Amino acid sequence: MVRFPQTPWSNQLSYSAELSKFLSTVERRAYKQALFAVRDEHVALDIVQDAMIKLAEKYGDKPAEELPMLFQRILQNTIRDHYRRQKVRQTWVSLFSALRPGHDEDEDSDPLEQLAGGENSPPTPEETIEQNQIINVIESAISQLPPRQREAFLLRYWEGYDTAETALAMGCTEGSVKTHCSRAVQSLARTLKSKGITLS
Repeated sequence: MVRFPQTPWSNQLSYSAELSKFLSTVERRAYKQALFAVRDEHVALDIVQDAMIKLAEKYGDKPAEELPMLFQRILQNTIRDHYRRQKVRQTWVSLFSALRPGHDEDEDSDPLEQLAGGENSPPTPEETIEQNQIINVIESAISQLPPRQREAFLLRYWEGYDTAETALAMGCTEGSVKTHCSRAVQSLARTLKSKGITLS
């Protein structure tokens, strides 16, 4: 049984007895629901608390009868957001694994288009730990990219925009998007290499 810590919303919601009561009664059921979805106790707890904070911030003044449906919608969206982040980050690892020598010579290509198709088998626990370490390095390095490279990279590989959509959002040509993305990926790949991380 997971022991629930003091929740961050408990002190903030003293002004709303109805909301506090609702969250207290729904917390364990919501945790079980999240746990079935993500199969990780700590992640499930984070998801539930995040959903509760969102409910308090956005709908704290709603009538008690509306809270269950609102909370369920927020909880499910928070779970989906978690899976989306996981999928995006795994794509980052695949992206750098797909790079080949000489790729950095062609700045007009889009690194995302170099990814091989097909289904990947689920990572083993050891692979998951390794991927998380790589992702932490990548996320840190992204903040150090030049602004336009960072913008192009995040639009393409975080938001999932295609080249045309990214060009429209950035107010530049598709060729510029590909150049920014290529340079960003190569810079991040060099960062991984400098830290002794080699992807096969």
